[in-house]
Amino acid sequence: MAHIFLLLLPLLLQLPHSCTLAQHIISPGSALKPEGPKRSWLSPSGDFAFGFRSLETNSSLYLLAIWFDQIEEKTIVWYTNGSTPVSSGSSLQFTHNGTLSLCDSTGAEVWRSPISGGAYASMNDTGNFVIYGADGSPKWQSFTTPTDTILPSQELSSGTILQAKLMDTDYSSGRFILSLGTDGNMTFYTVAVPTGFKYDGYWSTNTSGNGGKLVYDANGTIYYALENSMKYPTIVIMSAEMDSTDQYFHWAKLDPDGVLRQYKYPKRVVVSSGLPAAWTVVQAVPANICTIMYSNFGSGVCGYNSYCMFNWNQTETECACAPKYSFFDPERKYKGCKPDFALQSCDLTEAQVPEQFQMIPMNNIDWPLRAYEQYYPMNETTCQQLCLTDCFCAAAVFHQDGRCWKKKLPLSNGNQGTEVQRTVFLKVPKNNYSHPLMNTEARSKWKANRKDWILGGSIIIGVSVFLNFLFVLAHLLGTRNRATTRKNQLRPWIRVMTRDFTYRELEEATNGFNEEVGRGASGIVYKGHLHDEFGTSIAVKKIDRIPRETDKEFTMEVETIGHTLHKNLVQLLGFCYEGTERLLVYPFMPNGSLTKFLFSGMRPSWDLRVDISHGIARGLLYLHDECGKQIIHCDIKPENILLDHNFIAKISDFGLAKLLKAEQTQTSTGIRGTRGYFAPEWFKNVGISSKVDVYSFGIVLLEIVCSRRNVDLKAADEEQVILTYWAYDCYRCGQLDLLVEGDEEAITNMNMVERFTRVALWCIQDEPAMRPTMLKVTKMLEGAIEVPQPPINTPTFISSLL
Repeated sequence: MAHIFLLLLPLLLQLPHSCTLAQHIISPGSALKPEGPKRSWLSPSGDFAFGFRSLETNSSLYLLAIWFDQIEEKTIVWYTNGSTPVSSGSSLQFTHNGTLSLCDSTGAEVWRSPISGGAYASMNDTGNFVIYGADGSPKWQSFTTPTDTILPSQELSSGTILQAKLMDTDYSSGRFILSLGTDGNMTFYTVAVPTGFKYDGYWSTNTSGNGGKLVYDANGTIYYALENSMKYPTIVIMSAEMDSTDQYFHWAKLDPDGVLRQYKYPKRVVVSSGLPAAWTVVQAVPANICTIMYSNFGSGVCGYNSYCMFNWNQTETECACAPKYSFFDPERKYKGCKPDFALQSCDLTEAQVPEQFQMIPMNNIDWPLRAYEQYYPMNETTCQQLCLTDCFCAAAVFHQDGRCWKKKLPLSNGNQGTEVQRTVFLKVPKNNYSHPLMNTEARSKWKANRKDWILGGSIIIGVSVFLNFLFVLAHLLGTRNRATTRKNQLRPWIRVMTRDFTYRELEEATNGFNEEVGRGASGIVYKGHLHDEFGTSIAVKKIDRIPRETDKEFTMEVETIGHTLHKNLVQLLGFCYEGTERLLVYPFMPNGSLTKFLFSGMRPSWDLRVDISHGIARGLLYLHDECGKQIIHCDIKPENILLDHNFIAKISDFGLAKLLKAEQTQTSTGIRGTRGYFAPEWFKNVGISSKVDVYSFGIVLLEIVCSRRNVDLKAADEEQVILTYWAYDCYRCGQLDLLVEGDEEAITNMNMVERFTRVALWCIQDEPAMRPTMLKVTKMLEGAIEVPQPPINTPTFISSLL
């Protein structure tokens, strides 16, 4: 032993506070046992301990762990055998070949540090347990193999993960991980238990590169540092006004609910002043996990058939079961809830169902994924009824914009909050229903009477059908002349309409067309409310311009929209074709147009602008490639992009749309579109293709990125007046940050800003053949394919000046 000390003496003299540290050097041959005087090794200050720590739920089982030793809670910050705690009689050896070896009471090795040749070890005051080589360099350290925690001065390198434990008192691997990807992206994922299979990500830095590291600095800031990124090297994850480390302990942990929380705890000197001795949350990421957890697999934050509520006062999540459901295990709520009743039998008749089951409302709650049916437009009553009579349906989710979803069990990703603008109608048995069994006598009586019921019912139905036939025939004969003309006019497309309104209905719905909300290419748009039980909000487009073209525009728009159904297209609810009146009815979009959203003075969030860009691209892709006939919109501009309750982009105003047959690639037409968004070929004697929409989309995409108009005569500098010119100059000079100056969210996502700008510059090439298709545009925006460098030569951009 003496020769080892002489070997280490020069190294110890080089360390600060060498006398203090020498007392805490751990030499090969040292050992710990869970019972007895030597259970742990302390850091020099005594703040941290490394050794055996008994479980909160079973004092006879132990973890090999590191914990805060100066506080009563003895909070664990690192552990290695969470799934296999050991019992009394176990031991930890720092072996003579310089490795740590944990053995259970039978002598079987449970865990071993992945190195050998350690000369000595130390529990440091930073909370880092280190095994050093003979030259004093670390050979293994707990900081490089974290569990669920990161401490001040700790850095996690690319490829590292933090994995939450299953519960606060269960140290098995949990359902959430934080991964530092080798692709430069830091992502929170849900994972399967117990296999650890990685599901969907629910929070990400959305970065790319050659990797990065997560750093917790001494000032309390946690940031993600990208490697080989000189321009935008760091992304701040948490930054708060932290109290001094002289007075407070600090740490951050990925908690069992999937949230990374930063904590502080007062030290003794502060506790004596009267402050509570407890951990306090300083910051959390995500801020509200209940609202962002939308995983296609797994149960979500809480278990199946339960829902998540976020307690802002305590910055923690709470889980609750749906009514008439209860937790499988109240001590392990992540397992979810089970129904406390027998589910609806598919053998019930429509008459029996409402006698035995009911739909109960739950406001501001949603289980957002895994719907197996969707209806639109729909009223609340019908939405409930469709679920009630469907034996597979456990709940119906209704949105006030008229959308209805049917859900099967198990329900997943449930969340509740005032921001959840939906109502769930849950199917449960009625309070007085007790699953009666039909006795033998009743069954025999029913069989005996069934023949009489069938005969009587058949006679009634037959007479009813005959009388109805006579009535309909008389009605048709009396109105044949008036109806024939209209039917002939509507025959090509009447089958696709959902409702034929009368002019009087729409006049009443709009209160005499007195609230104008917009002007389209061929008419004025008014807001109205249907006289149904919910007063459904609608937008009524009254086509009243260019009388000679009215029927052409009206027929074109109805034919076009009536055959399209896509998330990012405005859906046609109905129409009016009465005399000289031509009206179209759409759902009202409460968030207005993209124009209002982008140019109203307050810059929208970057994430929302990204989602809107993707939505517009997908809508155009559907029009160009995925519907029955290719449709060229011809007038893509912010005014024709509407935003629904959830800010989902909806392409509107197909009044100028041109249809292409499958074998055509171009069509001839007069100049269509809006000044500032024209493609150059509109001014040439050439055919028009879908590439005119690609050009217009490129202009709109630049406007979304920069949150400004394509032409801004009030711009500070002359070179910034025309956005397309300016964007090209900024790209050519490597100064894309000027396009988003003052936009902190965009600046922290410059990789995506550059990608979107490159896509836009490809879209606005003068030559249509140089522009990508919307399929390629969509893939480039999503990052599925690389975006090549666009040509550096400045195009004419003639349309930008007109």
